[in-house]
Amino acid sequence: DPSMSDPVTVTIEEGIVVVRVDDGRANALTHSVLEALDAALDRAEAEGLAVVMSGRDGRFCAGFDLTVMMAGARERRVLVEKGARVFLRMAEFGRPIVVACTGHALAAGAVWLTCVDWRIGADIDAKIGLNEVAIGMPLPIFAVEMARERLSKRHFLAATAHARIFSPRDAVDAGYLDEVAPPALLHAAAMAKATALGALKDPAFRLTKRLAVRATLRHIRDTLEEDMDRVG
Repeated sequence: DPSMSDPVTVTIEEGIVVVRVDDGRANALTHSVLEALDAALDRAEAEGLAVVMSGRDGRFCAGFDLTVMMAGARERRVLVEKGARVFLRMAEFGRPIVVACTGHALAAGAVWLTCVDWRIGADIDAKIGLNEVAIGMPLPIFAVEMARERLSKRHFLAATAHARIFSPRDAVDAGYLDEVAPPALLHAAAMAKATALGALKDPAFRLTKRLAVRATLRHIRDTLEEDMDRVG
């Protein structure tokens, strides 16, 4: 299965960097997937292009790779810290990032949704949310703070401490998504939104976006070492 050996593909379509994650399974965040996402951002930054990120049909991202998470404290810390740094980069990235959420987005997959400019979900039967507390894992600081930044205040406590999981339509009200679209139209909708956001003037967009999230990201960076000690 080619997707198993190369789970992330990056192409340029209509002047947009299109990043597709498909590991043939649940689309877990492994070291190689995170490194590929970071490299895709390098390419978008170098070429000054907007980005569309998507998963495989029915599954956007199931979170960090459980085989690594269960391997030991050091292995868990290294993977989660790498993920946190990629998410922070997305949150302040100088070009627009649009996610086409193709299906389930759980744990770190839901964190990913809080770190990009616009999120369009496939209007299907899918689960979206931070399920860590339900399986006995406290949320890391960076996940809580990005949730606080992007989720509705009405849903924040339920989404974090209560581990509430949302359908795509309910995820719009909660703040994980901005809109939903039929699966057949999802990619086109994401491309259209990336084109529209990509037309915003620079450096006005870049500077304003960074200013909007500066306080949250500063707090995350100031507490990252403590956060990772707790994760480990």
